[in-house]
Amino acid sequence: MRIGAHVRQDEDPIGYGETLGADVIQMFLTDPQKWEKPPTHPRTDEIRNSPIDVVVHSSYVINVASLNNRLRMPSRNAVAQQAQAAADIGASGLVVHGGHVRDGEDVNAGIVNWRKLFERQADKGGFPVPILIENTAGGDFAMARHFDAIDRLWQEVGDFGAGFCLDTCHAWAGGEELVGVVERIKAITGRIDLVHLNNSRDEFNSARDRHANLADGTIDAELLAEVVRTADAPVVLETPAEGLAEDLAYLRETVG
Repeated sequence: MRIGAHVRQDEDPIGYGETLGADVIQMFLTDPQKWEKPPTHPRTDEIRNSPIDVVVHSSYVINVASLNNRLRMPSRNAVAQQAQAAADIGASGLVVHGGHVRDGEDVNAGIVNWRKLFERQADKGGFPVPILIENTAGGDFAMARHFDAIDRLWQEVGDFGAGFCLDTCHAWAGGEELVGVVERIKAITGRIDLVHLNNSRDEFNSARDRHANLADGTIDAELLAEVVRTADAPVVLETPAEGLAEDLAYLRETVG
């Protein structure tokens, strides 16, 4: 089992991962709040040659589902650019949030926009790394908050080889029970490629995306450990930095 964390030092991700004793790290390749094209990483060779596995998280501004051309079109372009940048450093995948449409708009139209992303890229030879769609915590018009919506989404994108990233805080805050969550999501997607293992500062179905350390949130830590045991996927912690070392130690002691 490969366990690690999102790094807070993107300029030296491998060094930070080694300090943590991580088997896998997640990193950004560009400012997550901007549309800038990722530059060539100055430590590309070191990242590619490291035994630490790497996954890239895409920018938060991306919303592939949007019905607004001024947001959807740059989102498609950003996914393509960041997927190529991820491939350049030897990453195993690019995590992309499911996105949403605006209140009152047709969720199914947003799902179709996800399919169009894959269709258009297929005409260009496909993405160079797997696109890992992540479930999200809030929004009644989200593509990947509730599992019934993820089911509809997968009917459109599953044939294109889309991967899935399960975030435990997002599922909990989004109103999805974590007992049996691995079996439920695999019944829909057939796969879990990555787990974002995070506790939640807020109550079940709060729709609030606020991560907590494993021992400090509203989710029982043993339930989180059970997700790790059953998911059979790499695990990335996105928990607060001050308790991150303890979170990693707990997982290694509890699940190996």
